[in-house]
Amino acid sequence: MSRVLVPFMLLAGCDGPLSALNPAGPVAQDVAWLWWAMLAGAGLITLMVGVLVALGFGRPRDIPERRWTIALGLWFSVAVLGAVLAAALWVGERILPRDDGAVQVQAHAFQWGWRFTQPGADGEPVETIDILYIPAGQPVDVLVTSEDVIHAFWVPRLAGKIDAIPGRTNRLRLLADTPGSHDGLCAEFCGLGHSVMRFQLIAYPPGAPPEALIQTQGAPEE
Repeated sequence: MSRVLVPFMLLAGCDGPLSALNPAGPVAQDVAWLWWAMLAGAGLITLMVGVLVALGFGRPRDIPERRWTIALGLWFSVAVLGAVLAAALWVGERILPRDDGAVQVQAHAFQWGWRFTQPGADGEPVETIDILYIPAGQPVDVLVTSEDVIHAFWVPRLAGKIDAIPGRTNRLRLLADTPGSHDGLCAEFCGLGHSVMRFQLIAYPPGAPPEALIQTQGAPEE
């Protein structure tokens, strides 16, 4: 019975607030699609190897070496890996940030938290700690920086991860399909407090910013 339940237990790991296979936006959907494509490619090659191993235990067969070495060993693998590479290039091109006037927010990492600067209701910058607000249904570019060591910004259900590197600004495109709350975290080990370096992303309806963006006037002074 326990063996029967194993596949269902594994599939349960594909869901949840930190699952990249449970996308809530088009960027994350492309990333999840690529993951499934890579899994399919790896499965085909594994199946081929398993079949060859199984045939090795059978009776001797008069099969030309070219069929095994060139057809299966080389061209089959090249075809599968080439298809996966083409899919990766296609997805990578689709998820690149564009110069299309998207909303920009800043995510500044530090040991062990996140400082976000985003446009307020009146257009003035608003600063929050460990909570990021973005409008749902609109592309948002996150400008990621770091204060001390290398961190990584990741909201699994909305996009892939990107490193936060001291002295460098990296850009990541986010887009949430619908209003809601999403969990984010640092995906790069950054010290003893790494496990608690998480944040919350709130996607709010366009034109209806939450109270936190209305009441706070401007970024607080350091």
